[in-house]
Amino acid sequence: GGAMQARISKRTVDALCASDAGTAWLWDSEVKGFGVRCRGASKVYLVRYRLGSGRGAPIRTVTIGRHGSPWTAEMARTEARRILGVVAAGSDPAAQKVAERAAPTVAESARRFLEEHAEAKRKPSTVAEYRRLVTLMLPALGKQKVKSVTRADVAKLHHGLRSTPYQANRLLAVLSKMFALAEVWGWRPDSTNPCRGIERYKEAKRERMLSAEELSRLGVALAAWRGSPYVPAAVRLLMLTGARLNEVLTMRWDWVDFERAEVRLPDSKSGAKTLHLPVAAITVLSEIPRIEGNPFVIVGERTGCHLVNLQKAWRSIRAQADLPDLRLHDLRHAFASVAASSGLGLPIIGKMLGHTQPATTHRYAHLASDPVKAAAELVGKSIADSLGGSTNNTG
Repeated sequence: GGAMQARISKRTVDALCASDAGTAWLWDSEVKGFGVRCRGASKVYLVRYRLGSGRGAPIRTVTIGRHGSPWTAEMARTEARRILGVVAAGSDPAAQKVAERAAPTVAESARRFLEEHAEAKRKPSTVAEYRRLVTLMLPALGKQKVKSVTRADVAKLHHGLRSTPYQANRLLAVLSKMFALAEVWGWRPDSTNPCRGIERYKEAKRERMLSAEELSRLGVALAAWRGSPYVPAAVRLLMLTGARLNEVLTMRWDWVDFERAEVRLPDSKSGAKTLHLPVAAITVLSEIPRIEGNPFVIVGERTGCHLVNLQKAWRSIRAQADLPDLRLHDLRHAFASVAASSGLGLPIIGKMLGHTQPATTHRYAHLASDPVKAAAELVGKSIADSLGGSTNNTG
């Protein structure tokens, strides 16, 4: 098509119309390389430059934008000057634009996070949870470039989940990990995690402590259970060891050492760990019927398998005990809370429960009886005993 040269202005651009050939060009008489291309009704500002000096140097084109939405001739001229300045300084804006378009999105970052980090290093149940949380976030952030996500974006997402504070906080934790890895992969500048500084919601504490009276109601309901004997056995083991549900359900006889009163779990959520068995737990184990050829302690319906689902039976037991809101996981909390209020130190409790982080055990700190108070009580009692009663024994 035809190419003309004139000072690019609103008047000259409006006058420029596509010739019959379909495309007309107007090159600016002041800024070398600044032009406007007209095809039909569409007029687009652009800038052309040579990469390097010499006749053989490649020519590059960068599109500035469409005339009128939002570019005016003057804005486009200013932008053309800026781009040519960048070129003069030795950069290649066209290549940068291509790189910008190819920059990884949040969705790509999430995919890599799940494959390389979660699946490689976490348990399947954790991976499933990460995947669920990531899926929550994709509609809002998935298409964004991972390097351009701001704290405001993440805060908005977190705020949108305020009705489920626990979930909102878990999502924040997973995103924080993902953005940290994006920095490691060079997909975001260092120390720019957009999750930093966003205040977590207060979570309703999920610990439910069992009173002695509730424990005894549960005991009655377990004794009255008429289904599989493995069901009450599993519940009792959960209560007496503080083990996780999965650790009890997948427990094998060859991990149980009656002599040393312990169960060696080769791979729990937090890695290999030893469950210590109190006498009551040993009793439960010694009364469990063993099935020839089944390696599992808690036997399921199917031959050679362990019990897979305790939830259905548990719902009926807890209804019987009139404890409608009690979750199986609360039995672990009950174990921990009894340990804490018995004056055992948090590090010991953490070891019994197999916590890898002290912070996990710390939620029981408010239950721990004060050892100083206990000691003062002991000393006071001892002195009082020596002093004898308050009655004056004078002969």
